[in-house]
Amino acid sequence: MRYPFGFTLAQAKHRNRMERAGLRRYPTVLMLEPLYTCNLACIGCSTERYTGKLKDRMSVERCLKAVDDCGAPIVNICGGEPTLYPELKELIDALIARNKYIIICTNALRLHDKFYGVIPPSDHLFLMVHLDGMRETHDAITRRAGVFDAAIDAIRQGHDLGYTIYLNTTVYKQTDVAEVEQLCQLVDELKAKGILISPGYEYESVEADVFLTKEQIHEKFRAIRDFSRKYKICATPTFLEFAAGLKELPCAPWSTVNYTPKGWKAPCYLIEGEGYIDDWREFWETTDWAYWESRQDRRCQNCKMHSGFEHSAVTEAMKTFKGTVQLAAWSLRG
Repeated sequence: MRYPFGFTLAQAKHRNRMERAGLRRYPTVLMLEPLYTCNLACIGCSTERYTGKLKDRMSVERCLKAVDDCGAPIVNICGGEPTLYPELKELIDALIARNKYIIICTNALRLHDKFYGVIPPSDHLFLMVHLDGMRETHDAITRRAGVFDAAIDAIRQGHDLGYTIYLNTTVYKQTDVAEVEQLCQLVDELKAKGILISPGYEYESVEADVFLTKEQIHEKFRAIRDFSRKYKICATPTFLEFAAGLKELPCAPWSTVNYTPKGWKAPCYLIEGEGYIDDWREFWETTDWAYWESRQDRRCQNCKMHSGFEHSAVTEAMKTFKGTVQLAAWSLRG
């Protein structure tokens, strides 16, 4: 299967439960950032995500309250670099006890000493390792030599230890699509489960000219879509159509909510400048979801991020019997 059966079933049951309750908007994934501390400062990353001090991290209790408040079945622990969070094992243990599925978004530099041998493999736990290109490209994006090789070593070690591992690639203006295909081929070589490919978001705090215009996204993702059937790409076919400019979709910012050391980030993981809200109910009930769904805000114009549109892509596919069958076939094809 594209994703493990339990993970896929949890999403499907959650969607069914929410829609049977008459809800059109509901969180599916919680992007949980326990800390803004990182051991890298990648060129396409929002500055707040790597400039925080470790002492300003969230407590496990505060993290779990956010998990319980939003009710999403999937918790994506990011940041910052989550392996630097001292209470990570305690947090993961508590999430598994709540029957949550956990994705650890990591640069892999500290997996060998902070994760392996500390947090055991679990069918509820997945490692999502960032590789934004092959050796020269990835090291340039992370602004440090040797990061690519360290990540590859960590992936091989993790596979041998029994962890479920995926790759995550961000496509920038300078990205060579041929290199993206090399990463797709690397998935099989490393015995990883798949690769998530998404265009980068145009953070206003990033000064480097690295982000794609909408037209450039379409050009690169048409090429990626052309070879996608040959590889274990985790984005759905409908999302790839959208990224390639062949289909329009509304944004679903409410499907992937973001909790940070500053509070709930409104309206989503990406938009800067809208502020933070402490209380879940206030965040959920006062955010103008219809406005953000419309993508009329200037900060949304070039956004085709997976986190904002995959929920809409699945919804679009399921509108027809043919689309539902195609989505099921894609999901079953590992």
